[in-house]
Amino acid sequence: MKKKTFAIIGDPVAHSLSPVLHNYWFRKYKINAEYELLNVKGEEIGNVVKKIRNEEISGVNVTLPYKQKVIHYIDQLVNDAKSTNSVNTIFLDKKETIIGENTDVFGLQAAYFKEIDNINNKTALVIGAGGVSPSVIFSLQKSKIKNITIINRTLEKSLFLKKKFIHLNVLEWKSLENAIDNFDIIINATSLGLKDGQQFESNFEKTKKNLIFVDTIYNPIETKTIKFLKEKGATTFNGLNMFIYQGQKAFYLWNKINPEIDNELIELLISKLK
Repeated sequence: MKKKTFAIIGDPVAHSLSPVLHNYWFRKYKINAEYELLNVKGEEIGNVVKKIRNEEISGVNVTLPYKQKVIHYIDQLVNDAKSTNSVNTIFLDKKETIIGENTDVFGLQAAYFKEIDNINNKTALVIGAGGVSPSVIFSLQKSKIKNITIINRTLEKSLFLKKKFIHLNVLEWKSLENAIDNFDIIINATSLGLKDGQQFESNFEKTKKNLIFVDTIYNPIETKTIKFLKEKGATTFNGLNMFIYQGQKAFYLWNKINPEIDNELIELLISKLK
């Protein structure tokens, strides 16, 4: 039987642990498949989708900056991808239709929002209006949070998201420092803090004492912001659990096996982040 190929597309993708995650599960469940990194430019997305259609590639994950751009090449959006207009998992179904799905919403809920007590009474701030932001907003809404605010360096991107999520509050970037103490939950949906990347200018000094801070970044496992807020006594979550859960759902969509998240896998992933 021919070996199946899966991949993650984005720019950059070198930091991604997706090959470690999926190749671990392929070995565990004795699936003849391999998962690789594909650093592609915007104009190359169509070629990748064409390879899925031709069954040269069995499925791909999508990371920054292509979660919206990839939609142009997809035949049908389903479930959370339809609600968010954001895609992170692509495959060919039995009818030879290219399907775009979003497993980030499930990843966020399973990893973080189910863990928060009395969540529907909390106020939430989403920092960033890029690829993962619609998934963050939608998963907060699914968790029954009504008071959700977005802030982004470019105001226009926030206003564009407000067209989709009409109850969304929009805050200007210059107001971040003064308004930050209004929120119970803050989610970093930007690439700020990524390994070898740019950092936040703000040190989040004025946040609430009982703040819950979620970072969608998992590499490094502890960003400077998480380190600082943890010392202040905040409850902090890095992006690793979200990454694992969204990967678990993607794996199921491709292979119809719900893979186990065992200690060996978690230890393997953490070892790659040291």
